[in-house]
Amino acid sequence: MKGIELEGRVAVVTGGARGIGRATARALRDAGAKVAIGDVDATQTALTADELGVVGVRLDVTDPASVEIFLDEVASMLGPVDVWINNAGIMPIGPVLDQDDTVVRRAVDINVLGVMNGARAAARRMVAGSGGRIVNVASIAGRMPAPGMAVYSGTKFAVVGFGEALDAELADRGVRVSTVLPSFTDTELIAGTTPGPLTRPVQPEQVADTVVRVLHRGSRHAVIPGRLSGGSALWQLFPRPAAKVMRRWFGLDRVFLDVGADRSAYDERIAGEAATPEK
Repeated sequence: MKGIELEGRVAVVTGGARGIGRATARALRDAGAKVAIGDVDATQTALTADELGVVGVRLDVTDPASVEIFLDEVASMLGPVDVWINNAGIMPIGPVLDQDDTVVRRAVDINVLGVMNGARAAARRMVAGSGGRIVNVASIAGRMPAPGMAVYSGTKFAVVGFGEALDAELADRGVRVSTVLPSFTDTELIAGTTPGPLTRPVQPEQVADTVVRVLHRGSRHAVIPGRLSGGSALWQLFPRPAAKVMRRWFGLDRVFLDVGADRSAYDERIAGEAATPEK
């Protein structure tokens, strides 16, 4: 897949007010792109947009109408979108049998339908124009499931599959789709967890730099950190006993089940209706 130069391109980052999204917006800006961030938290969106010197518009990725309005506003200010980064997401963790039905639904709405809504709306315009690039920020959990992450892993498996199929369908129409799969990332999504020495968190800036590199190179997918790329790709081939040993070795057997009280603020936010936290 051929890469693109970002100088002068119009690039959108969903969930751009915080964490990976904010870092990605900064990296795209520094690469010469004209950047717009979208986030359901209008106040934080405005603050981040002002800080970075980019365009900020409220966006609810779970609402197709909101996505269309967002695209219209960005086009009126910057021009047609060339690059769409699906980054918005939430991460409910803990024993799956105890998880609240509303939170499970919100995870699917934001992590799966939000990606589909954004990608489909952006791709329609790209196909009608001069093509474009879509990057879905999934998670290594979309390859390597772990106890306490059944819902989150399920949504990220969906994102990986959707992106692969979408790329195959739209490649001949000028739209290419890539997937970025970060491991533990030092944002509020991992609040209350204690990663092991082999799962030391990466920084949001590392993920952001990878997104830019994927666009420049036209890569199909990228895992952060890269040392997990091979093992994660082969994970489904491991027999269950071997997978169990490897989860213990990586410290994944209990890390999403034994969660500290300092995660409560994040859990309250993702259960709320007023502001959907993003990556």
